[in-house]
Amino acid sequence: MNALHPAILVRHEETAPRERSTCGWRHLLISRGDADVAAWAHVVDIEGAREHYHRRGTELYYVLEGEGAVVLDGVEYPVKAGTIVHIPPGVVHGARGRMRVLVIGIPDIADDDLWFPQADAADG
Repeated sequence: MNALHPAILVRHEETAPRERSTCGWRHLLISRGDADVAAWAHVVDIEGAREHYHRRGTELYYVLEGEGAVVLDGVEYPVKAGTIVHIPPGVVHGARGRMRVLVIGIPDIADDDLWFPQADAADG
């Protein structure tokens, strides 16, 4: 953070925290722990992405490396490096294949905005 402008943030991927996520391993470039951010940005190494959705958040996936498919509401879309995918709230999504993706969440997708359709079916 910058002392004169606390909202300014410069972070390099190799120093960003890394954690397991629903989709694989992610580097938290800008995330919920950072003050005054309008969105979060993670670099995600996708492997075995579990299908899920967000009720409030929108996600943008930009494929940096690799190829595979993004599954949106049960429809599989092939993706490769250079592909961008817009995922609005409520769309059940996951991915197949091995790829490195820049994921932008708008607004910052909170931990309480992660839902699994299998859990919804069990509750119904």
